[in-house]
Amino acid sequence: MEKRGWDQCDFVYITGDAYVDHHSFGPAIISRVLESHGFKVGIIPQPNWKDVNSIKILGTPRLGFLVSGGNMDTMVNHYSVAKKRRKQDAYSPGGVMGKRPDRATIVYCNLIRKVYKNSPIVIGGIEASLRRFGHYDYWSDSVKRSILLDSQADIISYGMGEHSIVEIAEALESGLDVKDITFIDGTVYKTKDLSSVYDAVTLPSFDDILKRKKAFAQSFFVQYSNTDPYSGKRLVEKYKDNEYVVQNPPSKPLTQTEMDRVYSLPFMRDYHPSYVEQGGIPAIEELKFSLISNRGCFGGCSFCALTFHQGRIIQTRSHESILAEANHLIWDKDFKGYINDVGGPTANFRHTACAKQNTKGACINKQCLYPKPCSNLKIDHSDYLVLLKKLRELPNVKKVFVRSGIRFDYLINDSDDTFMKELCEHHISGQLKVAPEHISDRVLDMMGKPKNSVYEEFIRKYKRTNEKVGKNQFVVPYLMSSHPGSTIKEAVALAEYLRDLGYMPEQVQDFYPTPSTISTCMYYTGLDPRTMQAVYTPKSPHEKAMQRALIQYRNPKNYDLVVEALNMANRTDLIGFDKNCLIRPKAGINHYKRKSDGKSSSGSRDGSKKNNRNTKQTKNSRQDAASNTGKGNKGSTKSNVASKVSVNVSSRNTLDRKNSGNGKSVTKSSKNRSSKRK
Repeated sequence: MEKRGWDQCDFVYITGDAYVDHHSFGPAIISRVLESHGFKVGIIPQPNWKDVNSIKILGTPRLGFLVSGGNMDTMVNHYSVAKKRRKQDAYSPGGVMGKRPDRATIVYCNLIRKVYKNSPIVIGGIEASLRRFGHYDYWSDSVKRSILLDSQADIISYGMGEHSIVEIAEALESGLDVKDITFIDGTVYKTKDLSSVYDAVTLPSFDDILKRKKAFAQSFFVQYSNTDPYSGKRLVEKYKDNEYVVQNPPSKPLTQTEMDRVYSLPFMRDYHPSYVEQGGIPAIEELKFSLISNRGCFGGCSFCALTFHQGRIIQTRSHESILAEANHLIWDKDFKGYINDVGGPTANFRHTACAKQNTKGACINKQCLYPKPCSNLKIDHSDYLVLLKKLRELPNVKKVFVRSGIRFDYLINDSDDTFMKELCEHHISGQLKVAPEHISDRVLDMMGKPKNSVYEEFIRKYKRTNEKVGKNQFVVPYLMSSHPGSTIKEAVALAEYLRDLGYMPEQVQDFYPTPSTISTCMYYTGLDPRTMQAVYTPKSPHEKAMQRALIQYRNPKNYDLVVEALNMANRTDLIGFDKNCLIRPKAGINHYKRKSDGKSSSGSRDGSKKNNRNTKQTKNSRQDAASNTGKGNKGSTKSNVASKVSVNVSSRNTLDRKNSGNGKSVTKSSKNRSSKRK
């Protein structure tokens, strides 16, 4: 402030992240946008929430405080889905955990209120954006009020806030009291009466959703149906007779010119120099040499909050904007010739789903890709192809990777195979990560994902394309356990599918109920808010652990959980020495629970015979089974892999894969593995 000749900041921005001046970080974008409109912004990153003086170091802001929990929801940042404390915070110096409190937005705002009673407080970021109404809180297993009330803030700038934050700033600059700023799209405010609220849809009251899960589901679906900037209605949630939370319709998406302007702002593209001695900020490592080309996603997955935060309308940067940024980063002293990614929430979306969305928005009760592609969906990769080719031709560039999510159900419906060919030939480093999430059509339906047959078709096409371009590349499928709709039966079916592929995922995402998703609403209420039909939801930590263990059934640590799950599903036919079995029996242990009538509950067609056969085999190889349960099972599965290599490209995948530091993989061929075993 002294160097710039400032006596006072217009805004003081308090954030839970360390300060990284890069456009992948929300606080950096909002700060730079405000600066470009002539406002003076000071930033206090990760203040000591136990010391009130930590938020006083820049003095009293002229217009108000801005508060964000950071790029990630602080509860997700701090806790795994099992509610265990994480060991690293990628958005803190040196990755050290403990630099921010739980529910940071609320804590920071309450700290401000202790000192600055009357200063306006504007909250934003993912943490505030997804808690704008009453919501289910997984970590406390309770329904909580709007974050606007618990934080004592005055207004929420929700979603992608470039438009709304400038309008808020200009309103404050004009002398308006923050309590009178009730007219800006993309904001949420609180009021004591509804006399000035018009054209609003009234949601079930907070007391109602607190008492009745059906009311919660109904309220959520109204919110979900009003996330579009063109068709979205004003929404009201009552707390008391003199306390209401009002959400204005979402802000309009950025035009390409506006988006180009945002990304042309003078970002330093790095973390603040004060963090160098502390080891830097880990989160910047993959982002520093990546390029953002779009925002939004019309995929509409049930477990994803993008519909609430970024919206379904795709917004893109121009080629000129992206190339200008690329021409800057390729001369960076740390650039090694690899552009890590060119994409966004979904890499291969470079235009709106259909022409209608440009003027009328996304359909309210219809998805673009689910349950099958809409007849109006425009499937065209040509613009993205041209962009990638231009980037490949830049000096110093060795490879341009596509590591953002590829929507395979969109790609497989493209009548032009050029993008698939170019992707396999130029933009993959040995493996492509895609997200089928599950193989059960029942579960996929709950997820808002296409049927498994679509994924199978994609795999076949991917294999054929790699053969044509002379590449030996693999697919790494992202899978999710314990999603609403998944019983032990579906979890076992997924394990069998992986057995047939000869693949065990190194990482599995257990469904994480975060605020403002359809799946979280299902998890809490047991109802699908789209149909109000009952949905089975695995909720106990033990059942969730069993479903997760089944996906990684070869891991010896999961053995007991897998046995228990197979007994629960009446599938003990999968315990044995047959090639189709998932695990081997351990010596001296009865793996087969008995029904009340004394008969075996193995669930196999010849359960008693199989039990006798398994018992004899166990007796004959007792020592081997006792000492090599995990290894023996792994070897058996590898033999199965060799026989399936020609069937599916994924069957050659990652049994011996190890990731190197540069993101590439080293994979032994199935032929070499067979030779080694011989």
